[in-house]
Amino acid sequence: MLLAVQLVSLARPAYACGCGAMVHDPKTTMAVNRETSVVRWDGKSEQIVMSLTVDGTAPDAAWIMPVPHRASVRLGDPGLFDRLTALTAPAVRTRHYFWPRNGDWPLDGASDGAAAPAPGARGPGVGVVGRERLGPFDVARLTATDPAALGNWLKSNGFQLPAALTSALRPYVTQRWEYVAIRLAPAEAHRRLTGTLDPLRLSFASDRLVYPMRLSRLAKTPQSLGLYVLAPHQMEPRSALGGTRPEVFFAGRITPEGALRDLAGAHRTFLTALDQRFPQPERITGDHELRRAAHDTPYQRVTYEDALLKVGGIPAWILAVGGVQVLLSAAVVPALALRRSRAGTPPPAVPVPPTP
Repeated sequence: MLLAVQLVSLARPAYACGCGAMVHDPKTTMAVNRETSVVRWDGKSEQIVMSLTVDGTAPDAAWIMPVPHRASVRLGDPGLFDRLTALTAPAVRTRHYFWPRNGDWPLDGASDGAAAPAPGARGPGVGVVGRERLGPFDVARLTATDPAALGNWLKSNGFQLPAALTSALRPYVTQRWEYVAIRLAPAEAHRRLTGTLDPLRLSFASDRLVYPMRLSRLAKTPQSLGLYVLAPHQMEPRSALGGTRPEVFFAGRITPEGALRDLAGAHRTFLTALDQRFPQPERITGDHELRRAAHDTPYQRVTYEDALLKVGGIPAWILAVGGVQVLLSAAVVPALALRRSRAGTPPPAVPVPPTP
């Protein structure tokens, strides 16, 4: 039975996510303010957990994501992202300075006005391989070998896609990828779709680590990608895909705990955290494929907190100034005493020769 989903008229992609395409009623607004994704790969299978923060007036929307093989879908644990944020936070180190600055005694009343820095399926046409209701999501898993058939099926079920998106899906159809089609809706009726949605967790077989990016080339505004990668070794993208050079902001072996343990297992694994920007999305050339880096090089950002150098709770500059004064006193006082003693002693008598 085909998926029967009652949607408002969906006409065009309002926002191309890093790993899919979002569509909604053109009479409403929709923006994805943030997309956070976690990828777990063990060499044979891949899992992607995504959390979208959205805002707008649309009562619902549709999200389409291509996957290389048959996928299972379930809700993810929101605590996963909190754990990863804590693990990849910058290390805080103290950097001492000697002389007092604004805010330190005796300059605590002065201010320069500057603010402190803030820290594959086979077969013709389209097939439905599964449908689930997961929290606020209505999920359909599809197969397709004909782009037109895929577009027609989505249209008949409320997903009105433009020609540009249909063309963008063609390479996935050619490679016999499958699709996850998801209806996003607020938990309560008559409310707009806004806020951070429950994360979704997709699992599928894959002998290579891929992250779908091709549909992002339809975006009209600059895009950014934040990606956590859990794998046996440090991973890196094979290319920039038309964006800026991917930057690593954390790399290192971790012991999974809590929500992270449910995704990555109990054994130590390597976590690579990447940031990348796409100032001109139309230049995106395909999907990210990540490979093992040449070395498992640990890296963590460092944030410095400046602090006045103290010794035993006393500012070092006071001790230094006091010490200089003591040394000066030790040198000057004896010299003055010597001068005074010499000033108070009569000059020695000069012998006078006898008068003949």
